[in-house]
Amino acid sequence: MSDGLTIIEADSITVEVVDKQSGRTFRRNLPVKYIETDNGVILAGETLAGAPCEIALLSDAAVARMIDVTGRGPDSHRCDND
Repeated sequence: MSDGLTIIEADSITVEVVDKQSGRTFRRNLPVKYIETDNGVILAGETLAGAPCEIALLSDAAVARMIDVTGRGPDSHRCDND
């Protein structure tokens, strides 16, 4: 992450969209918790029924680590002492 930050957190987000047909831009403030780290982004909120809901968007580095720790990565040593 830039500027020495290791985590970015917010209790709400602003979404900006451009309508495909009209080309108009719309902005909405949403009560969605936002957490960003080197592993990716987590968006947390509630469903219409009030149940907690989260969406995790993983970074390429996080996915590569998950593949490695589950034994599905390349079968090679990280430190070769040839």
